[in-house]
Amino acid sequence: MKPIKTPQSSVHFSKEAYAYLNTHLALSNYSKIFILVDENTHEYCLPAFMSELSGDYSYEIIEIVSGEINKNLDTCLQVWKVLSELGADRKSLMINLGGGVITDMGGYIAASFKRGIDFIHVPTTLLSMADASVGGKTGVDLEALKNQIGIIKEPVMVLVIPDFLKTLEERQIKSGFAEMLKHGLIEDPTYWQEISKTTEYSTLEKSIPRSIQIKARVVIQDPFENNIRKNLNYGHTLGHAIESYFLEKGVEKMLLHGEAIAAGMILEGYLSHKVTGLPLEQLEQITQVFKQHFKKINFSKEDIDTSLELLKFDKKNSHGEIRFVLLTKIGEPVSDILISEDILREAFKYYLEQV
Repeated sequence: MKPIKTPQSSVHFSKEAYAYLNTHLALSNYSKIFILVDENTHEYCLPAFMSELSGDYSYEIIEIVSGEINKNLDTCLQVWKVLSELGADRKSLMINLGGGVITDMGGYIAASFKRGIDFIHVPTTLLSMADASVGGKTGVDLEALKNQIGIIKEPVMVLVIPDFLKTLEERQIKSGFAEMLKHGLIEDPTYWQEISKTTEYSTLEKSIPRSIQIKARVVIQDPFENNIRKNLNYGHTLGHAIESYFLEKGVEKMLLHGEAIAAGMILEGYLSHKVTGLPLEQLEQITQVFKQHFKKINFSKEDIDTSLELLKFDKKNSHGEIRFVLLTKIGEPVSDILISEDILREAFKYYLEQV
């Protein structure tokens, strides 16, 4: 497949991706090459990745502990110290081999080390292949608050190697599927109709390029999220608040990103119906699709109260106002919509009754 271009980067696929990487390494004369992994990608992905590299280079492997709970400045500090100890300079390269946590955090670490070194993403989860690694958003959480610290900086390139999906459990695949469904909801009704009929998650591999194309189209028009890129946050205002809340409750109750965003898309679908005119038939369709693929979250009153309180930390807020991306119909989003608390609580009531 042909590479997909973004403003300052490119996405390459399958075996051909390694050819682009090897050519880039041969031409770039990097002083040192670092590969950031977690314990899972170190064991299950790194050997296959290294076997495809050509050229006589010296690689340093830096391993961090997996999981959103470790996507924080403490982990960044540890990696920055290791980079310094191993002699990294401004002509070094970091390759981020992992899921969304690795690409988000690895990108931020590289973009801020010595005011910025080159980095390349090699996503290993469906979430990071179809969404997280594309578009240049990097960052880490501030305690349980999602992505509060970060910058927008594109990688040199992204390598999408679908074989890595074979290392994942179904729950991780479904987490990425939620973002792919979102791409259809905000940009392409035909894609939504096609992908919402998915019954075998193994077939999602073929849809990854389409999701990337949708996201790339948006990012090219608005690299720094001043206008239409906000639409990619559909489901994320409430979804991130829910994700942050359950992150605070510890590993056992933690939700994967896609699980929280799936709930967020139902909730914000209800808000869309009440506020921006999303037809009831389309709200019901959205609800049924996510209900089919994702377990219900049994929100208590405390869960709802605290999640709503966390909305004040959402990155899209302006002048103290909480702003939402909603739908007028599938494929037609609108941004910067203010919602009253009573309608937000109605949305949770709808979720608890319908899912």
